[in-house]
Amino acid sequence: MFMGEYNHTIDAKGRLIVPAKFREELGEAFVITNGNDGCLNIYTNEDWETFLEKIQALPNTKDKRIIVRKLVSQANTVEVDKQGRILIPPALREHAELKKDVVLAGAIDKIEVWDKGRWEVESDEGDIDDVAERIAELGLSM
Repeated sequence: MFMGEYNHTIDAKGRLIVPAKFREELGEAFVITNGNDGCLNIYTNEDWETFLEKIQALPNTKDKRIIVRKLVSQANTVEVDKQGRILIPPALREHAELKKDVVLAGAIDKIEVWDKGRWEVESDEGDIDDVAERIAELGLSM
């Protein structure tokens, strides 16, 4: 399970340090792709394979084709170098508008990678009490 929030910088070559706590669970190679709301998602290889199996099981609808085009076709396997960094491909950096300051946020089964400015806007969205009330209606209390 991924949890916690870490602030790092991305260098001019597009390299980003992955926190040691996350690297322990991810291993030396893992998958990074587009995410929701303008972030990137990092998955363990195992979780990515499970995700792909679920996509393959879906009927061949336009929504499935969009998911394949937006997530699967943009997915890249990345490897951690000796300094604990990964190289984020240019197309993914562009999608997430990653500039210099980056936030890596644990999101249970994946890690979200955000431009810090965008993260501040997104994480400020919605009052926790209001969200907790709506989630309680689904059967989950905090």
